[in-house]
Amino acid sequence: MSTLPEPVRVVQLPDGTYTYADHLPTPLQPAPVPQVVHQHIHHAPPDRTVQRIALGSGIGAGTVAAGVYFGPLLVGALTAIAANLALLAFLAAVLVWGVHTVVRSVGGPDGQQAAKAIGKARRSRKGK
Repeated sequence: MSTLPEPVRVVQLPDGTYTYADHLPTPLQPAPVPQVVHQHIHHAPPDRTVQRIALGSGIGAGTVAAGVYFGPLLVGALTAIAANLALLAFLAAVLVWGVHTVVRSVGGPDGQQAAKAIGKARRSRKGK
């Protein structure tokens, strides 16, 4: 029993050259009717301008990869910091309003006089 593969046939083409039979082009078949695909894209592709500029100026692929990876992380970190600062500013405003209200209502005439003095000082500072 032989384990050798079948010999490949050699064919002479009309122009006189020889080729293997398994390298012949397949006969043309009618093109299938294209299938219509409805694709709904709800967002724009990411902007690669920075990466293109970086590659064009000779910066290595590692730098571009780091920009692609760490860019969104930096945006996320800055967004988290901004959210924390906004929350702290809101809490400070609420606490100042609460202290102001408590001093005015509980402090009696002295508390009301202190609240008026703070209000006047604030108004006079706005005018400058």
